[in-house]
Order: sequence, then structure tokens, then C-alpha cells
Amino acid sequence: MTLRFLPVGPRALLVELPDLAVTLALFDALAADPVPGVAEVIPAARTLLVRAAPGAAADGRLAAAIAARASRATARRESAAEAIEIPMVYDGEDLAEVAAHLDLTVAEVIAAHQAATWQVAFCGFAPGFAYMTCEDPRFDLPRRASPRARIPAGAVGLAGRFCGVYPKASPGGWQLIGTTPTPMWDLARDPPALLRPGGRVRFVERRGAVHPTPAAPAEPPASVVGLRVVATAFPVLVQDAGRSGQAAHGISGSGAMDLPSLRRANRRAGNPPDAPALEITLGPTRLSVDAPATLVLDGAADRAEIEAGQARIPVDVSRPFALDPGEVLVIPPPARGMRSYLARRGGFDAARLLGSAATDTLAGIGPDPLGAGAAIGFADAPALAVDGEPALRPALPAPGETIALPVTLGPRADWFPDAAVALLLAQDWEVTAQSSRVGVRLAGDPLMRDDARELPSEGTEHGAIQVPHSGQPVLFLADHPLTGGYPVIATVLPDALPLAGQIPPGARIRFTADHPFSPIEATP
Repeated sequence: MTLRFLPVGPRALLVELPDLAVTLALFDALAADPVPGVAEVIPAARTLLVRAAPGAAADGRLAAAIAARASRATARRESAAEAIEIPMVYDGEDLAEVAAHLDLTVAEVIAAHQAATWQVAFCGFAPGFAYMTCEDPRFDLPRRASPRARIPAGAVGLAGRFCGVYPKASPGGWQLIGTTPTPMWDLARDPPALLRPGGRVRFVERRGAVHPTPAAPAEPPASVVGLRVVATAFPVLVQDAGRSGQAAHGISGSGAMDLPSLRRANRRAGNPPDAPALEITLGPTRLSVDAPATLVLDGAADRAEIEAGQARIPVDVSRPFALDPGEVLVIPPPARGMRSYLARRGGFDAARLLGSAATDTLAGIGPDPLGAGAAIGFADAPALAVDGEPALRPALPAPGETIALPVTLGPRADWFPDAAVALLLAQDWEVTAQSSRVGVRLAGDPLMRDDARELPSEGTEHGAIQVPHSGQPVLFLADHPLTGGYPVIATVLPDALPLAGQIPPGARIRFTADHPFSPIEATP
């Protein structure tokens, strides 16, 4: 068997495999005998996304080492663990359509779904979302032609030989057959995900309406001494370097969109570089403090002032500055870029979850976004002296400008005709207002494919340029889903991702590629 390795930039490879059984066998082989230089492996339907460790290259030598493990891979044995029973009501909007597609009655679909033992193959899309497969070949269904904008938490869906339960309300294109009250993701549980790769599930019919289990009433927040948001155009987020190594939970890295700016702010404040700081989007934002604080602004912030009674005191944002109780820090929208970082000497009191205090807006984990009236406490972490020298910052893009972003073509460039790949690189793409930390939605001449093949879900990287059926690309950013079902035509190089996170709506992007799409083949 010859393995095909598809490029995903200099730090990752996508291993293309013939089917799910071979994919899981190689995944298990890599777990039992890790390849030096591999940081993480993300399994999917017919692929493994292999991320290289810092300082290691995703190249032919790494591909050869992975291929060597494939020669020793054996089929995964069915777990001996007792199957988890999940109660559900078969009230899905697509149940009748699924029955017609399978040439069965609704009652026969329900009976077959309950008779099957579903095994968790891998996790992705959202925290707690498990891709479950079974031996019944009839459950091989296409996604809906038009994805729904919102599928409620607890919905049970089918697509492409897989069954899944949506852990939270989210968009989706799976065929919905029912609902369950059982939470798939619960931070009060250890581990939070109910289902993990290798686990077994049986669905049990439950009569009557299903309502999700209500959450316990939240305790009233204790009073904090810290920073308060007086007003803000967009929620202020707590961010750090992100959480890596959480693919088993279906969680991507998240973290600061412009990590160099966050680290620079922390260093200038005397903090460890990856300490939690505040990410401020555009503006205006008004902040106050309950106790004297030494603060540093970095990233897009190009000016600020302190309101002290009737006085307006300009802030030199290139240096640390002090803010006292009774004063208000005013940060207007920046002229260039869109994300600013505010660090405090001694840090902020932000709870860590799965190794990070980052707020993941897609997964809904991490500290709550801070809106008007919200507060975050001060930490008493050890700190060094502040750096009072003026900071040198890179130039950031402004609306109306065109920014060049270098890419690696692939991993699915060969799913597009040559003309579409050329069009990706030949035009300037407009950054639309429908952009977020999840991804930048782009507008331009559409990238159309010659066929309507469906891509089995596979791992995606920060910087992936995914192309849905509309042909209008989406550039995945820090809070992107771990797996995706649309082909990725190219991937932005890692060193350009901080710049990508600062491109404001109204700017334009020109993608550049120095090398042609070039898969690697290796034989075990």
C-alpha cells in the first residue's frame, strides 16, 4: 500500500488513506510507537492530520517515518467496554426523508438505528462532537444540500456512514433524525466529553418530548478587585497562547489572534510572555480599575487617553502607563489593524481550562467574554520590572489596502480545476464584515469545482482556506473547527497568521504561492 501525503504548510501533513479502518489502525500504531518530531495526530474519516513539533519539518523524512509505522498497523479491535446508552426521541426534521432515501419505513429506520452498536471513530467539529460508525451499510447518507444555519444542542444526525450528536447549537448539514437530553460536553464532568475515540454507544428510544437537562443555577459572582469594562463596541476577550494537544476532545488551539503582540505586551509589563491578557477588537472601549494598575497596550492600538475628572490625558501607547481608580482608559478604534492587547503587570485572574485561559468563541469554553459592566480580577503573579523603552511594532493593514499572504497550495488543491487554483492567486479577495475569530469570509470571483463530490470530514489547520459550494472562500483563524467537510484549496503559512488576524473588514487579500501543489508518496 502506497500512502499519499498532502501538504498543509511547513508544519503539517495530511495522510490520505483508503478507508476508516486503515485510518484508525495507523492512528493506533502512531500512538503506540510515536514518531519523533510529531506533536499531534488528528484522525478523521479517511485521513490523519499530522502536526510537527516545534523545530521539526513536515517533509519527506517525516512521511517516510509515518509510512514505516503503517507496515505494523493492525485493525482496531472493538472495545470491550460496555456501551453507553443514550436515550433519544425520534422526532428529527429529516427522519421521513432519511427513510425514503434508505427505502425503509420510519419505523424500520428507528429499529435499525437502535439495533446498531455505534463506535466512536474520532472527535471533531466542536467539543464533545463524536463521529460514530456502525456495521450497518445502509447508514450511508449524503449531507443536506443546504446546511441549516442553526441546529439545536442534543440533535442527533446522520451523514456519510456517521452518526453524531450536536453538543451545542451550531450550523450543520447532517440529516436530523431525533434529539437527546444527554449532554455531550459538560465542564463539570471529568473528562468533559461524554464520548471518546474507541467508545461504544447504543441509542434507546424514549417516549415523549425531550428537554435538555437544565444547568444548575450559577452562584452569584463574588466581588472582585480588578479591571472593569465601562463600555465596549465588541466583547473584550481573555486570551493567552492557546490550548494545544486537545484534539481528543474536539478542541482546536484558540489563543490570541496576534500572538506576537500579546507576548510583546506581556514582556513589556514584566509578565511571562504567554500570560493571559485582554484582546480588544476595534473599539471604542472604555475601561476602569478598582486599584492602581500598570498597563501596557500593544497590537493595533495606536492611541488612547485617560479621563481623569475633566482632564483628558494622552497615553503614549509605546510605553507602559499607570491607571488609577476613578480614571477611565479610552481606547478608540485603531487606524490600522483590528485587535489590541492589554496586559497588566502582575496579570489578570483568569481560570485555566485544559491548560489555557483562552476564550474559544466557537467551542464556548474559557472565560466569559467581557461586555459593558463586566469585570476581571487582578492576579498577584510575580512580575519583573516593566520595559519602559518605546516598543517597535510591525505595520498593520488598513481598510482599502491589499495585503499579501503566502500560502501552501493544498491539501485539496487537486479537487479544483487548474483555472480555479489560478483564480485563487490571481485576484484580490475582499474581507467582508461577516468575519470573526472563527474565520475570515472572503468575497470575489467564485472558485467553482467541476463536480459536486462530498469530502469526508478531515482535520483542518489554522490558516486553512476552505471553499464551500458557493465558491467564496473562508480563511480559518484561531477558533476554527477541528475538522471540516469542504475542500481546503490552500493554507496560509504559519508566520503570516498574526498578520491575517489583524486584517480588518474592507481590506483585500492577495494570496501568493511560491511552489506548485506537490503531494508526497511513501511505501511502507
